[in-house]
Amino acid sequence: MREEQHWIPLSDGCRLATTLFRPDLDRPQPVVLEALPYRKDDLTANYAGEYRRLVTEGDYVVARVDLRGTGSSPGIAIDEYPAQERVDLCEAIAWLADQPWSTGGVGMYGTSYSGFNAIHLAMERPPALKAICAIYATDDRYTDDVHYEGGARRAMDFVDYTTYMVAMNALPPVPSVYGEGWHEEWLRRIEATEPWMLRWLDEQHDGEYWRHGSLRPGYDAIECATMIVGGWADGYRNATLRMFEQLSGPKRMLIGPWGHQSAETALPGPHIDLVPELLRWWDRWLRGDLNGLDDEPPITLFVRRSTKPEPDGAEIRGEWHTERGWPLPELRDTVLPLDEAVASAGADTGADRLEVRGDVGAAASLSCAGALPWGQPFDQRQDEAFSLTYDWPAVSAERELLGYPVLEVELAASAPVAFLSAKLSDVFADGTSSMVSRGFLNLTTRDSARDPQPLGPGTWYRVLVPLTATSWVFERGHRVRLALAGTDWPNVWPPPEPVTLSVRRTGSRLVLPLRALRGADAPRPRLQPPPAEWWDAEATKQLDEDEADTQPVLWRLEHDVLARRSRVVTSHRSVYRADNGAHVVEDYDGRTAVSTTDPGDAAAVGRAAFELAWPEATVASEVHSSLRSDRQNYTLELELDVTQDGERVATRRWERVYPRRLQ
Repeated sequence: MREEQHWIPLSDGCRLATTLFRPDLDRPQPVVLEALPYRKDDLTANYAGEYRRLVTEGDYVVARVDLRGTGSSPGIAIDEYPAQERVDLCEAIAWLADQPWSTGGVGMYGTSYSGFNAIHLAMERPPALKAICAIYATDDRYTDDVHYEGGARRAMDFVDYTTYMVAMNALPPVPSVYGEGWHEEWLRRIEATEPWMLRWLDEQHDGEYWRHGSLRPGYDAIECATMIVGGWADGYRNATLRMFEQLSGPKRMLIGPWGHQSAETALPGPHIDLVPELLRWWDRWLRGDLNGLDDEPPITLFVRRSTKPEPDGAEIRGEWHTERGWPLPELRDTVLPLDEAVASAGADTGADRLEVRGDVGAAASLSCAGALPWGQPFDQRQDEAFSLTYDWPAVSAERELLGYPVLEVELAASAPVAFLSAKLSDVFADGTSSMVSRGFLNLTTRDSARDPQPLGPGTWYRVLVPLTATSWVFERGHRVRLALAGTDWPNVWPPPEPVTLSVRRTGSRLVLPLRALRGADAPRPRLQPPPAEWWDAEATKQLDEDEADTQPVLWRLEHDVLARRSRVVTSHRSVYRADNGAHVVEDYDGRTAVSTTDPGDAAAVGRAAFELAWPEATVASEVHSSLRSDRQNYTLELELDVTQDGERVATRRWERVYPRRLQ
């Protein structure tokens, strides 16, 4: 196998830094492309284990590309998924298809960002692009991404991706890759690259900005073969079933129990080896092999069973199933009326009232679980104590929940801006409450996320709240619980002012898509476990003990009793040597806080720092971010410091005030 550095020339004179992984063969092979902004040569160089397997086990050429203005590619990264990115990658696909070692057929794949742009390039239909595989990606950047959820600003994501991309985009090209002029290119990058979050905070409502890069609702834009990989603990799971249902071309779907990490290592397991599934997909659509894929059920999914929750749970109970299509004809909507439930508010079936606390939701934390400290929901009872809860009788006959639960609720609020959080849980005999699905809605977007309208205080509305796609089997003796709250903090920013929610049980209902359990003779997929020598990007990041300077992962809940204020504090650090020899330090801290008596008084404060040591130089970037709110505004403060060999290269600061527009 050969690993080579190349430049893909672009029509405007720019070029894209590219690493090629090629088999030692004297005949052309199909090409698989991954393009992302996360620095292929250092910060994510250790992910190469998967690319090497695609080469050595499948005889594919793998091309890994730094997007314009990121990693070692020149230019300016003006935003995530800009229009220029599609132009660049269409030209990159054409270049890859035209090389002598290429058959002319190109596939595109990747996780998260590179899953997104695989979808975007499929929408562009470049002739050489024959198939894609989008892993943990979405079809809707407004409703199902890390910026907004249910029409409200995401909170904890601010101290993670939103912050660290400011520091990452300020790092230089790799000197040994870029060559002469790397330092001058770095200075241009620092001066001209604006934080992506500036635009995200301004675009508070759905509209043309968010429609760009969103496949939904124009699914007919994609004609090429599309494989979708999702996880029930991942933040993009809603798009998985939705895309599969709407796409008309060749398609395949695999959904496991995982969070936002690889199928081989993500929490929770069980894990599988995804590489053989990828190779079968590429063999069918890039080589035209009739390998039996067309005759198999196109859907493989993990059916989850009642499992007690743990924030770092290693494995969830359940089993793998296959399905012939989606939606499933045997699914039936089961209606659970709220007035037939045992309510925490008591036996009166009139309006249930809830004084909204700003800190309810911490037991469910981030909706996109990944590597710790971004973990899984734990016992929901601490949040349910400050929620309206509705319990139905214990399950007597097990049935499988699969798809999107929906809450139809009649409610009123005491303020013009109010939120509704809905959580569906499995309650064990000992009272443990394990979250199955969640939904969230800024009630001003009840009719339109593009044109939100304030609530009439005291006015009754009938509202539909979709919950996230899920799979679950409630076991005998367990109870189904619905918990309603006015916040889902720190996942979502809290509402601007104190508010009372009123809920009418009569006329309100929870609708669950259920079917009978499949028998033991139901077809099961043949999935391979990860090999014993499986490469783990996180494990390979660690240095020897005497060389590493690490600290434990921190995920802590705090409550200041006298200040009436709650906080979630996180930190994590990695010290490692990248495949190319670079010594890398990554350091992250975050603090998300809210008043329990005035939800408009909230804050998210983050820090992200990177240090890269090469033979030519040791470079570092560090950003401190702060987003605070009151009832009227968000106030943003950012400070970026960049150094070389311990000497300051540049400092940049940004301060902005954004009016809260029905947020």
